[in-house]
Amino acid sequence: MSGRLLGLLLVVALSACGRSANVDVSGRDTFLRHCASCHGPEGKGDGPLAASLTRPPADLTRIAERNGGRFDERAVMAVIDGRREVVAHGERDMPVWGAVFEEEGRGEPYPAYQSLLKSRFLVDYLRTLQRGSP
Repeated sequence: MSGRLLGLLLVVALSACGRSANVDVSGRDTFLRHCASCHGPEGKGDGPLAASLTRPPADLTRIAERNGGRFDERAVMAVIDGRREVVAHGERDMPVWGAVFEEEGRGEPYPAYQSLLKSRFLVDYLRTLQRGSP
């Protein structure tokens, strides 16, 4: 089941229970809001804040290319949510998005799950940015 479908199901389920669900179901919108300032709107590492970082941000359109043609979802998710440090980031300029997303969801139902969904939506979106992707 795709992350987008899973997110939509969560929104519908929470709405049916009379609860609000503040889950952004667009990986692109999440990317533009949280990642584009450093990685650029197309993920090429050329965002407006890139020059101010200790090391240049990665070109996210080349994740699979740098990994022998394989887009490793687990590794990408671990970088986004903060479970895996990125040596190239040095002193971690990149926020631990899992914690940021969970904090954004405080007061909403299941903030940890919402954080996981946002990270998943980003991974799904990043897959579409890969050079040569369908």
